[in-house]
Amino acid sequence: MADQPDYKSYLLRLWQAQTAAGVAWRASLEEPHSGTRLGFSSLQRLHEFLLDQTAAEGQQTTTPATTDAAAPMEPGNKA
Repeated sequence: MADQPDYKSYLLRLWQAQTAAGVAWRASLEEPHSGTRLGFSSLQRLHEFLLDQTAAEGQQTTTPATTDAAAPMEPGNKA
């Protein structure tokens, strides 16, 4: 299934983290076939990433994901 351009699969993790501004939602996505994990500092960043992943080829819906928006995570790191 990993070869199918019209198919995406992720394990989604959501948690709340205390910040200076209060409580914020954090997220991570794990690609089950590769084990690659991406971390997101907000639900908006997660949403932007998913929009980019599902946009038609050659058609970008938002600005490209940055390291802040989709940062690779080390195992066990909940950023």
